[in-house]
Order: sequence, then structure tokens, then C-alpha cells
Amino acid sequence: MVKMWAKTIKNEKITRSIIYENDEKYTEKNFFVYITEICHIFDIPTPVILKSHRTNFENFNISKFILRDFVETIDFDAFIIESANQ
Repeated sequence: MVKMWAKTIKNEKITRSIIYENDEKYTEKNFFVYITEICHIFDIPTPVILKSHRTNFENFNISKFILRDFVETIDFDAFIIESANQ
């Protein structure tokens, strides 16, 4: 089961936050699907996902997307995904 805590940060404060759950087993190739679904829930643009984002999530259980990772304009400073698996 995939469980992620997703949040947007503006001026060092959390502006949106959810716990995303998916019954599938985590796979690197589905990372984009998880991020896309979370962005759809938040109604924000989907960021460009680099190998470093996936690697950081897999090795450190966190991945941070900032302004330069988005093609469209965003209303927050950072979009952070953390593993919420116990």
C-alpha cells in the first residue's frame, strides 16, 4: 500500500495537506501517477518529475518540488511529498 503525506508550503506555512493512499504496492514507475493524482486533488499543476525527485523519495522518503519544477504559475513556494508508511 502506498501512503504519502502531500503538502503545499507558502511563506513557511502549510497551505494544503492530505494523506494520499493507494492500494497498490509502491513502484518507481508509478511515482508519476501518484503525483498526478495528488495534484488533481489539490487542483494544482503537475510538476516536471526528474530522476532526482524519485531517488530522493525512495532513499530519504521525501521529495520537494519548487517553482522551477513547474511549467505553469503556482500560488505556493514548495510542494512536498513524504512517505506516510509506518
